[in-house]
Amino acid sequence: MSGRRIDGRHDVVATRAMAVLGVWLALSGAVPVDAQRGAPPAAPAQAPQTPQSVAPIDFVGTWVSVVSEDWRWRMMTPAKGDYASVPISDAGRKAADGWNYATEQTPDNACKPFGVGNIMRMPGRLRISWQDPTTLKLEFDAGTQTRLLHFAARQPAGAPTWQGHSQAAWEIAGQQLEVDRNGTPVAAAGGGRGRGGRGAAAAPPRGGSLRVTTTSFRPGFLRKNGVPYSANASIAEYFDRIAYPNGDVVLLVRTAIEDPQYLQLPFLTSTHFKLEPNDAKWKATPCAIDPPVVRPVVTR
Repeated sequence: MSGRRIDGRHDVVATRAMAVLGVWLALSGAVPVDAQRGAPPAAPAQAPQTPQSVAPIDFVGTWVSVVSEDWRWRMMTPAKGDYASVPISDAGRKAADGWNYATEQTPDNACKPFGVGNIMRMPGRLRISWQDPTTLKLEFDAGTQTRLLHFAARQPAGAPTWQGHSQAAWEIAGQQLEVDRNGTPVAAAGGGRGRGGRGAAAAPPRGGSLRVTTTSFRPGFLRKNGVPYSANASIAEYFDRIAYPNGDVVLLVRTAIEDPQYLQLPFLTSTHFKLEPNDAKWKATPCAIDPPVVRPVVTR
């Protein structure tokens, strides 16, 4: 009779022993509770998302400027004192009237119109790529300039440069799209007036899919003929990509420059670029200021 169950008592004891053992193993961590319940294994963790991976719009490619307006101010060096359409202050007018083409012909001074305040208005080509998952790189063949748009929060490092320090953020319908420390997209209220927080000035244009604010830049020229902007200016930009029915793809950049020193009001511009199939026509050139056009002599 050895080994046989009598009145089911052997089964009851064995079942209770197994239950106690299971509870002990679960409490000790030797067997996962989900495994005891027959649950499927946890899915592998996904790689954190980045500003590049959550980008609502693709700006990568080579773009050529479309100059359909402001021809005389963008395609050539205007005559000295030609600051029409710029809301220039008395100090700005004095600086522009004192501009001298001959004294600007140095390697450093020649780059003044190619700084962040005017580089988008320069005729030429723009090449956009991702330098890394949190940084967009903008290369310009005009003046051989490079801008970096940083999505990751960081402070400017080193001395001010021609292109300054640009902080970027995705925006959708007025909401700022960010990625938190865990790589998860989060929405936060967009806005901000740029550096200085001067509430009296008009707000920059809204609605762009990419918002960029730039600080820590050197003073430069809004035009090649010496119309100035100071290092204390604030610069906000909004980038949009637009597809037209004829197949053309256009990059629209709206810029608002506020300068308490040289401007009375924000200087607003809209600049267009057309997407090219490749960069076969790319031709980098150094900073250079062409001779100004001769102002016509008016006789009476």
